[in-house]
Amino acid sequence: MSDEPLQDENASEESAGDAVAAADPPSVADLEAKIAELEQAQARALADYRNLERRTSEGRAELRRLTTASAVINLLPIYDDLNRAIEAVEDDIAEHDWVSGISLIRDKFRGVLDATGASEIEALGKPFDPRMHEAMGYAAGPEGQIVHVMQSGWAIDEHVVRPAMVMVGNGDGPEAATDEAR
Repeated sequence: MSDEPLQDENASEESAGDAVAAADPPSVADLEAKIAELEQAQARALADYRNLERRTSEGRAELRRLTTASAVINLLPIYDDLNRAIEAVEDDIAEHDWVSGISLIRDKFRGVLDATGASEIEALGKPFDPRMHEAMGYAAGPEGQIVHVMQSGWAIDEHVVRPAMVMVGNGDGPEAATDEAR
């Protein structure tokens, strides 16, 4: 190979360098404008990143809540059955060891439900709220007030997992409720 092509390359590089040197250098105002533009772009990128972090965190929390809700929904029928079993025990056999055992199992099961963050919706004696309660019918009692809970309701982080099935007072006095119960 000859040295001539190398000299041509060097010559073209020198002429390109002369062209850059010959161009007018940017003014201070142009540089300040470019800096302001880049600072704004950085601020937008930082805000976008923070929004992404927030949305990701909210999405994870929602996924965790939905996963927990799914597990709780599947466990609640077992808890309901344990409650019904204890309620069905007659007074004369309530002192047997096996009844105490079932009661202990129910209490442990309640602890598991509580540990998931699920909480029972208090309904008895409260005003009817269609967001938390499902009215199954009317019964004698103060109007709009829950007079009987047929099935407990549950919530996780203020979100209803299962509404409470309730009987709502129809405005008849409590005396009527005791007459009907007889």
